[in-house]
Amino acid sequence: MEYSAHELSLLSGVSARTLRWYDEIDLLKPGRVAQSGYRYYGSNQVTRLQDILFYRALGVELARIRKYLNDPDFDRLEALRRHLKALQAKKAQLEGLIRSVEETIICEERKEPMEDEKKFAALKTGLVEKNEAAYGKEAREKYGDGAVDSANANLMGLTQEQYDTWNTLDAELRRCLEVAVAQGLAPDSEDGRAACELHQRWLAMTVNGLTPQKQRGIAQLYVQDERFTAYYDRSVPGCAQFLRDAVDLWAE
Repeated sequence: MEYSAHELSLLSGVSARTLRWYDEIDLLKPGRVAQSGYRYYGSNQVTRLQDILFYRALGVELARIRKYLNDPDFDRLEALRRHLKALQAKKAQLEGLIRSVEETIICEERKEPMEDEKKFAALKTGLVEKNEAAYGKEAREKYGDGAVDSANANLMGLTQEQYDTWNTLDAELRRCLEVAVAQGLAPDSEDGRAACELHQRWLAMTVNGLTPQKQRGIAQLYVQDERFTAYYDRSVPGCAQFLRDAVDLWAE
């Protein structure tokens, strides 16, 4: 079946203006353009638009989506499986937040104080479930069940102060990477060393027996797995690559 741009817009929820933009940046070209100038999309273009929307729902930026979909080795079935894992991870995180809000409402209705640790337990549980759903299989195959279970237990055992520090280090690392990449700095710069040190401090809070070799192995995943890449590159493309290269140079 063939759709005009207007019909595809109604079908997909993507505005006709966005479809024109996707055409201009070579992300989604119409199947044909009539002499009148109207654009028409066939089944291949509809499938590609679905893939684009899956990636966008996970926060992947357009240039990277184009790179993925234009890769001759692109495996749609495998990509769909990764999408499902990532969406299940989001679901787990939301379910944890829902539980936390429900428990908070009950305490408020009963005029009962809520224990500080309990306030954040659901948040940490949701994060563990999210990580397990998204990366658990790969991590367990690479590092073993013991290492993954230990990391999960370490995260759950963080005090609120430690948990805040863990999140702060993550935010500082992303800011450091974004500034360095935006300024065109090299991984062997002082900013690269600072990024490596922040990454090491962040990992050490949940990873037992962290070694330079293990840190390098984890950083390598950031460029091998598009889900990690999307996380670090969500604002400034190139951050995942910069971090991997900086860790290779500076981990000690």
